[in-house]
Parts: sequence; structure tokens; C-alpha cells
Amino acid sequence: MDLLCIRHGRTAWNERKRFQGHSDIELDDEGRAQARALAALLREEPVATAVSSDLLRAAETARIVLGTRDVPLRLDPDWREMRFGAWEGLTWDEIVAITPALDPAGETSPKTYTPEGGESFDALCGRVRGALDRVVAETPPAGTALVATHAGPLHALLRVALGEAAAEALKVRFVPASVTRFRREDDAWRLLRLNQTAHAAR
Repeated sequence: MDLLCIRHGRTAWNERKRFQGHSDIELDDEGRAQARALAALLREEPVATAVSSDLLRAAETARIVLGTRDVPLRLDPDWREMRFGAWEGLTWDEIVAITPALDPAGETSPKTYTPEGGESFDALCGRVRGALDRVVAETPPAGTALVATHAGPLHALLRVALGEAAAEALKVRFVPASVTRFRREDDAWRLLRLNQTAHAAR
């Protein structure tokens, strides 16, 4: 089976570099345009199953990409963004201001820190592993599954599918409305496409 994983289009909080997490922020006009461009890129893909995070920004992106396909969209909260707790709604500079132990010029990756009231990257990997197993179970072996999600789960998926060393070596920063493609053969995952967009990333 093939797995088409898309990151949602841009939101106003993306534009302002605010951590979104489980906050339910909708796409902005640019994000909807990005999703339409992604839909055009993927219009010939024969999607057998479609799953999305239940947050507005991912679900709307999924519906735009699916277009007129007669494929039901299942919403699964395990594909939600990492929960950032006290960091949600804040920029990195604002986070550092309230957490002096953090290095202002240091690593901002949530793989490195667990925010107060938030979720660890290991916990995120655990729920993504379960969500991926459900997608595999409901998709025909020769079929294609579409998953609409967020940057954090995409990083977790790389680790789950490829292993930690291979995932870290990619050093990818997922951009809005991008598509990453995997193929499952003999119970192993192979990365075919990484972070491809149909629009100019901003």
C-alpha cells in the first residue's frame, strides 16, 4: 500500500509562528489556496481510504484535497498535533521569556522539550504508531491511503516508519500543504517523496 501524508495548509498562527498544538485554528485564505494547489497536484491519485486529524485545519485540508472523490473521511484524534500545553498560542520568544532555562538561540524542536501540561515526543510517537496501524488495517494491500495531519505527527511517523537514525538524518522541516509519500512492502516502509509542495512555501 501507499501512504500519502499531507500537512495542513497555513493558518494565521503559522504565519505568526505561534505554537498551535491542540488549539483548533482554521486555515486562513492562503492556507485554503495552498490546499487547492495540493489537490490539483494529487488529483490523479486513486485514494482508497482517507483519515484526518479531527482539528479544523487538517480536516478542511483533507476535504479540499479529496474533492469529489467518493471516499469517506474518518477523523482520528490520534493524528492531532503534539499537545503543547502552556506553550500553545505563544511564539518561541514568548516561551523563552516565561521559561528562562531555555536557550533563546537554542533548539526549538518539541522533540527536545516537553512543555508544561504538554506531551512528550515519545508519547506522540506512541499514538501515531497506533493510528498508523489502523490505517494499514483498513486499506487494501494495493491501495492508497490519504492521511491529513500536522508537522509533529509527521516527524513521529518518520521515526515509526523508518527508525530514529534514518528519520533524524533527513533533517526535514515540514512546510504547510506538503505531501510525504511512503510505500509498504513486505511489512516494511520505504520513503518515496518528502515534503513536496505545489505552491511557493512562505
